[in-house]
Amino acid sequence: MTTPDIRLVTKTDDETARWLPVAMAAYEQARRDAGDGPEQAEAARRLSQEQFFPDGRLIDGHFLFTVVDGDGDDVGWLWIGPVDGASAWYVWDVEVHEAHRGRGLGRATMRLAEDFARSQGATSMRLNVFAYNVPAVRLYESLGYDTAAMHMHKEL
Repeated sequence: MTTPDIRLVTKTDDETARWLPVAMAAYEQARRDAGDGPEQAEAARRLSQEQFFPDGRLIDGHFLFTVVDGDGDDVGWLWIGPVDGASAWYVWDVEVHEAHRGRGLGRATMRLAEDFARSQGATSMRLNVFAYNVPAVRLYESLGYDTAAMHMHKEL
């Protein structure tokens, strides 16, 4: 399988302003899909936005990219940055737009994320994936990510 031709392009402030409500709504919905109640999911979204985008801009030291394919099309996004010091990094959000899935773009994006983090001094990469997102879980496992924690849920 050939590696897709993609690159990471830093989002401008205007692009970030347009992206932020879309990404935060998706995060809130993912929390609901994972079992959070509406209030809990909204609170998590609000906390994330206040912590990482206090004035509508991403905090220093984090990086937000548009994933662009060889034709120049926007095929997704990537947000990465340090956690617990400079050497451990985190994939805070990664998305391949639905119309572009199934072509290896997620795998290629994660490899570029790892390369970029490594270039910034990172020695490890972490991420969270909700268990219902089986394709993403399989992708991360195939890239060598190990399960570090597991939260379980049951409706009563």
